[in-house]
Formats: sequence, C-alpha cells, structure tokens
Amino acid sequence: MAKSKSVFFCRNCGFESAKWLGKCPACNEWNTFAEEIISTKTSLSALHQATKSEPMLLDQIESAEIERIDSGLNELNRVLGGGMVPGSMVLLGGEPGIGKSTLALQVALSVSNLKTLYVSGEESLQQIKLRALRLGAASNSCYFLSETSLETVLQQAQTVNPSFIVIDSIQTLQSDAIESSAGTITQIRECTARLLRYAKTSNTPIIIIGHITKDGTLAGPKVLEHIVDVVLQFEGDQHFLYRVLRAHKNRFGATSELGIFEMSATGLSEVTNPSQILISHAHQQLSGIAISAAIDGQRPFMIETQALVSSAAYGTPQRSTTGFEIRRLNMLLAVLEKRAGFRLGAKDVFLNIAGGFRIDDPGIDLAVVSAVLSSNLDVPLPDSLCFAAEVGLSGEIRPVSRCEQRVSEARKLGFGTVVIASGVALNSDIEKTIKVIRVDRIEQLVRFLFGSVS
Repeated sequence: MAKSKSVFFCRNCGFESAKWLGKCPACNEWNTFAEEIISTKTSLSALHQATKSEPMLLDQIESAEIERIDSGLNELNRVLGGGMVPGSMVLLGGEPGIGKSTLALQVALSVSNLKTLYVSGEESLQQIKLRALRLGAASNSCYFLSETSLETVLQQAQTVNPSFIVIDSIQTLQSDAIESSAGTITQIRECTARLLRYAKTSNTPIIIIGHITKDGTLAGPKVLEHIVDVVLQFEGDQHFLYRVLRAHKNRFGATSELGIFEMSATGLSEVTNPSQILISHAHQQLSGIAISAAIDGQRPFMIETQALVSSAAYGTPQRSTTGFEIRRLNMLLAVLEKRAGFRLGAKDVFLNIAGGFRIDDPGIDLAVVSAVLSSNLDVPLPDSLCFAAEVGLSGEIRPVSRCEQRVSEARKLGFGTVVIASGVALNSDIEKTIKVIRVDRIEQLVRFLFGSVS
C-alpha cells in the first residue's frame, strides 16, 4: 500500500519540514516553503538499494587517463574543459527561447561515431524532426524518444545502451514512485538523483536541460546544482544574434571560460573571433565610440562602447545603459565632474555595449569615459586607438589584470595605439609593434585625447 503524507520543502535549498515555516533554518530565506503531497510505495526501497562498496586507500585506487568525448562544437568543448567526461552530468539552463534545446540537439546530432539518445518531454517526435531538418543535420546514430516517465526513459536507455544522453527537460520528467506532479521539488530531486546514478554506473555522460525562474536562477531545489557535475548558463538577448555560454560550476575544468555562438535560421554557429564582429562599426569616424580590450573568462576580445550625451530635454537628466552596470556609469560620470571639470549633471547620458553582450570587466572603464567625453565634445576618436584600464574614484587610472594579453589582442587586430595605466610592465617585443600610452590620472587622458579642452 502507498502511504501519502504532506511535506513542506524549501524551494531554495530543498530543506524538508513537517510544517510550514516562514524562514528556512537551512538557507535563511523567507517565504520559500511549498507544500507537496508525496507517497512512499513498497517498491520504492528497491529503487534506492545502494551497491555494495568498500573503502579504499588512495594507493589502491586504479588511476586511468580519462578520454573526453568530443561534443562536435569547439566552443562547448572549451567551456567544458576539453570535452564531455564519461559518466558526468551537465545541467544546461537559460531563458525560454534562448537556444537550449537547439544547442542540445546540435550536440546530439554532432557527436561523431557515438550512439546517442535524445529524450524530449516537451516535443513530439514529429516536432523534433522538423527542428532537426531546419538545422540541416542528419544522423543515423541518434535515437529520439518522446517520453515523460522516468522509468520508461531508464528502461529504453538500458535497451539502446547509448554513449550519450540528452534530457529535455528535467522539469517534464516524472517518477512513478512519487505521486506529486512533474516539476515539483520532490520529482526534480528524485529524477536527477536516479539519472545521476545511471550516469555513474554506466559511465554515460548526460546533459539535462533545466528551466529558470523569473529572477534568472535555475528552477527547482538548490540541491539540483549540487548534484550535477557541471552547471552551464546560456545567456543573451533574444533581440540580438549572439549567445554566451558560461560555466558556473565545473568539476572537470575551469569556470572562467566562455563560448560564443551566433543564432541563425539554421541553428547555432560558433563565433571563433568575436573581436572582428563586435568592432565592425568602429571605422566610421563617429563621435561617442571607443574600443576597449576586455577579458571575459580566459578570452580577450575587443568590444565597442557607444555613448550618447545630449542636453536633457525634459528637465530631469536620464541615465540609461545596455550591457553595462548603471551604478558604475553614475560613478564614472561623477568622477568626470569632480576630477575633470565636465558638467554632465544637466545632460542625458546613454551607454551601449555593442553586440548585446553584458560586460562586468572593470578594464572597460577608460573606454566608457573616453566615449562619453567624445560624444560630449562631438569629437571622434582615432580608429586605431583602444583602451584597457580601470578608473578610480579619485580620478586615478588603475591597471587591470592580464594587461599584456589585452594589448596582444589589440595588436593582432591591427590597432596602432593602446592606452593603459602607468606602472604596467609589458614585453619589449610587444611595445615595438604597437604604441603604448601610459596615463596616471583622468586629466592626462583628457589632454591626450582632446588637447587643452577641459
């Protein structure tokens, strides 16, 4: 007989309580408890029987070189740390329509010489085929299954014996051992745990797609992110073509790498050199445009910063940014007023990072300041000029990390002059091929760019 009971779970961390609590004692979050009806069947104990194992010393454990599986996409391999590790579980999250299913389907169809299983609980087999034909991919080694029952999925996985599995999505799976509906905390936790057990015992890598909440976090219990080996976040604006894939957790590689894709009618294509795309409009001699040598993760690239400064038409000045933190823009504008004497308090200031990217690198501060000054004075900056430095509150120009790598990227793309902070030591060979201007304070930058204007 099945025994049912009502249990309250914390949506943030998965803490279980017999009664509703206003504040979670585990994660200290408020109003996160939700009631769920769960049942424990007599056959549930058989599902959780642990395999017999014995503790071993480190010297007794056999060491073997793990051969990673090529996903067929170099940008994804970069983020994963070289490819998929056998027996690993990867959680892929992102906003609706950002391209999670497209990326997963392309990987399932691109994995060479491996039998793959693509499980979809959101689309029928006919819909999957339409999407595969649109992507222009054809594979005779990829099996498709439209199913929401976890037991059926595991049974078919044992029958097909694939080398790689995609689950789209974890919120649609439902285990017969639990009576709660699909997408609840109990179902997500149980389905993920059993998929992880299958991945480890069969040495099969699994990619599961997860939904996100309205505040941008992954839906389901926080324990979901702790269970999996890799957490990938697919970012981007649906109004722009470019998508950024970041690793927020990676047990088998670094979390500082990122992959860049371009969305088109035929799917996602890899962007191997984003700098050439992001600065495509930099050579039109327009005011308010400055190029910055930024770094996101381990990859340096040149990015275009656009600024527009105009008189406030409605009395109250506006401050608007796209891809840049507005509070940092307000700070930089205050530094220009206090330290450089530019009166921008009665003017509208709009700032945009080209390409739809969001940049948190402090190394683009100098480019933001230069773009604002260029638009304010209506004087275009030279085409061959780029910037790589941080601006402090007292108006000092501060050095940024990996400055030599930034300067090398600028030199590679044909820039003739780079402005950096004083005190930064560069390789002598680099300084022979590109002109390096070092500045200490914001006033020196103004004199270098615009002469005696203040």
